[in-house]
Amino acid sequence: MWAVIACTRRPPAVLLAAALVALAGAATAADDNVAAAQRTDVPDTFWEALDSAEAMHAFAASLTDDELLGQAFMLGYPDAEPTPFLLGWIESRGLGGVKIFPRNVASLAQLASDVDAVQAAAQRQPRRIPLLIATDVEGGWIDHVKHQLSKTPGNLAIGAAGMADDAYRTGRYLGLELAALGINMNFAPTVDVYSSPDASVIGPRAFGSDPVQAGLLAVAWFRGLQSAGIIATAKHYPGHGAADRDSHLVLPRIAADRQQLWDRELVPYRFLIREGLPAVMSGHLAFPAIAGEDVPASLSPLFMDELLRDRLGFKGVVVTDDLEMAGAVQYAGSPAEAVVAAIAAGNDLALVSHTQAWQERAWEVARQRMQEDVRFRDRVAAAALRVLEAKRAAVTADPPLPLASGASSAGSLADLVPAPGAAEFFFASAARAVTVVRDARLPLPEARGRTLLAGQHRAFLDAGRRRYPDAETAKFPWSPFYYAREPHLSAIPATARRYDTIIFELANFNSLEILTAMEPLADRIVVLSALTPVYLREVPWVQTAVAVYGNSAASFDAGFAVLAGDYPAPGRWPLDFAGAAP
Repeated sequence: MWAVIACTRRPPAVLLAAALVALAGAATAADDNVAAAQRTDVPDTFWEALDSAEAMHAFAASLTDDELLGQAFMLGYPDAEPTPFLLGWIESRGLGGVKIFPRNVASLAQLASDVDAVQAAAQRQPRRIPLLIATDVEGGWIDHVKHQLSKTPGNLAIGAAGMADDAYRTGRYLGLELAALGINMNFAPTVDVYSSPDASVIGPRAFGSDPVQAGLLAVAWFRGLQSAGIIATAKHYPGHGAADRDSHLVLPRIAADRQQLWDRELVPYRFLIREGLPAVMSGHLAFPAIAGEDVPASLSPLFMDELLRDRLGFKGVVVTDDLEMAGAVQYAGSPAEAVVAAIAAGNDLALVSHTQAWQERAWEVARQRMQEDVRFRDRVAAAALRVLEAKRAAVTADPPLPLASGASSAGSLADLVPAPGAAEFFFASAARAVTVVRDARLPLPEARGRTLLAGQHRAFLDAGRRRYPDAETAKFPWSPFYYAREPHLSAIPATARRYDTIIFELANFNSLEILTAMEPLADRIVVLSALTPVYLREVPWVQTAVAVYGNSAASFDAGFAVLAGDYPAPGRWPLDFAGAAP
């Protein structure tokens, strides 16, 4: 189990001697910092400090408090273009990084131009420290570049195929496309172990429920991303795959003890850290059986220092999940207080994604804390050094960290995104993942009588029409509100009664509601399960079901090919937990 340091009583003389030694050590460290700042060979800029780790340490020691604190922040911006607020922060305070969201993407050409603009602003700052430009492109479901990059089958499809090469090439192709835009850090891979059917916020974002397979595939995914020069960030530490709530909205409580955490959630991190993983994202997740209270792991020194740093040996950068999320604010009281708690706990980059007022308030509160608390200042300095070391390692790597877009024009960008060969690969990857779950009516080479395609995704309906040109379609929307869903609960089943074959897309609880209402038509229904297949456990009366795990055109084309009998489905069911049996 984790080490526990026992405290013992000491005589006053021993305590006094220890205190004098500590003070002498602190004075020596302070003198060393002053001496480093006064040395004529201390680099003035980031670029002059690339030669060695020692040079980067000397450079970090020469930074002002504001410059140190700036490196510990990552900010989002609210518009389609970088705001004067963001550019001013970069130029006057320095900044560790910028986070790209879908709202920031008007077009790929505009995004590449904006990335160039913020990096240029960083080079106008006296220290000339480049920015980490991060986004979430996990493949499959989650893509914060507005799905304008290659659409992949997703991690659960990779888990169903069970091929490390699929994971590696997924990371590589997505990395090449990010590099073309100048994005140099990806909040991926998602390495949460899918250990509960109620973990809907993770679902198909995970590789599956087997911790060892998740770890092996995560290493391959990370290596692929690294081969394109992108910093991989494994998430959501210590693990979101058993949570039945969304940390954006509430602080999830996970009932794992220390041994369960070690044997399940932490297995992928144990693999990745040994392989040199450069970054981890800390999650706003409570483990009360371990921490003794409902503290988010992201704000807990127990999880960030004792476990991640000391027990797992992680030396890289830890970036928080967004500190405006309810999972953090619910405990800390405000995003500003969450920033201070996160840095004090051992995080290196505090991500404040959305609100300029909270970004400014967080700066003020953290700056004040630095002035009042030397231990907090030391935490900020250590965080800034790790961020700088990560940038140095990535800039000097082969290939180097992208610091600007790789395209000089929209025309050349079109040659790079999608990456050459990506479309063919992702279709093959999707085909390897397709899994037959129940096979009563397979194969279905031709439509049997009147055929209806019913689903939520246009890609599903289009793929179905390509396979069965005479089929008719019924599209229904996704909505969290019952009043918006209720009309379809009666309309779709009523329409379906007129057809001999109904090919139904099951993708989430909305579509499950409609499918459940169609049980009287069981002998006519064929289900194509998209995204997580756990909803199939709710409809044991469905006799024919095929799982594709993604919601892209490639995933649906591959699924319809299996329905039609073009090839035998090679995928294996990737989940093994109570209530997840197909």
